[in-house]
Amino acid sequence: MKLKVLVVDDTIVYRKILSDVLADFPSVEVVGTASNGKIALSRIESLKPDLITLDVEMPVMDGVQTLEEIHKMKLGIGVIMVSTLTKKGSEITMKALELGAFDFVTKPDSESREENIKQIRASLAPRINHFLKRFELKKALKGDRAQKKEEKPREPREPRPAPPSRTPGRSTYEKSDIVAIGISTGGPNALTKMLPMLPGNLGVPVAIVQHMPPLFTKSLAESLNQKCALEVKEVQDGETVRKNVVYIAPGGKQTKIVAGANQARIFRVTDDPPENNCKPSVDYLFRSVAREYKSKVTGVIMTGMGNDGTLGLKVMKSFGAVTMGQDADTCVVYGMPKIAWDAGVVDMEFPLEKIAAEITSTVKR
Repeated sequence: MKLKVLVVDDTIVYRKILSDVLADFPSVEVVGTASNGKIALSRIESLKPDLITLDVEMPVMDGVQTLEEIHKMKLGIGVIMVSTLTKKGSEITMKALELGAFDFVTKPDSESREENIKQIRASLAPRINHFLKRFELKKALKGDRAQKKEEKPREPREPRPAPPSRTPGRSTYEKSDIVAIGISTGGPNALTKMLPMLPGNLGVPVAIVQHMPPLFTKSLAESLNQKCALEVKEVQDGETVRKNVVYIAPGGKQTKIVAGANQARIFRVTDDPPENNCKPSVDYLFRSVAREYKSKVTGVIMTGMGNDGTLGLKVMKSFGAVTMGQDADTCVVYGMPKIAWDAGVVDMEFPLEKIAAEITSTVKR
């Protein structure tokens, strides 16, 4: 069974590009297009798409308004936002991601149509693949539940053995002096839920790498700052690391923490190359945090695709830091946390709603 996709964009050029790119995926069937959100909503009932690519800025009804209506109607459709690399585009995209959009891609601005198609294909491919895995899993679970309802009650089975326990990387009595978080797909929505649970007197800095391009990280920081007891800001090169501040690494750059004057620590924002195809990279930040804070670190890996963060957590663990991950049930994509867990560099996994309390416990000992 193919993934049915509806393409929604107000420009005929991008409706055509997106439709052609998606049609090339063997697992996808483009069932229709629409030029704005209002038309898209009218076509959802008849076309019954599983996924929508939704332009952020459109006349009549923009991407956020459309997404809000999809939620109100409880349609259960996946949404990938298609955004421009502008401040307005980043702000609207941030709202959409906080509302639960699966992910987003940015519209390339090359003068070559072929180059634009190449870039969109490269951006869409991993997102479609991960969404398809999630979609198939949900369908399988739904079918399994339906089958169980029809079956006669069975004899209870022996419980499965619990996974082997892991020894925390350091003494449970030692207090962390910093929290470092790596996150990607599903991140804005997860951070919107988790960060407001942290107290305003946390007592330590929080440094976050969220995989995003320039402008988007600033919009994310501004949005989160309105919701949190802690101050949330985008990192500036050379600024001192302060307690009770959440720092978001800027998109398109690498961010690390280094020693400054008078025992202070400062951020350095560099143009070093990507790691794991990521800029900012979780590994890049995590290594610097481990070097500067040694064992007094709480490392957290959350929802996202890929393996960024695993090697950084390994360095943290070598110094005796405590590490935790988001569990599979609450991840939009259980990729980064799974790879880190399988590598043995995560001490504990927790559902999203418990992560803030667990973080607080490691810095308030």
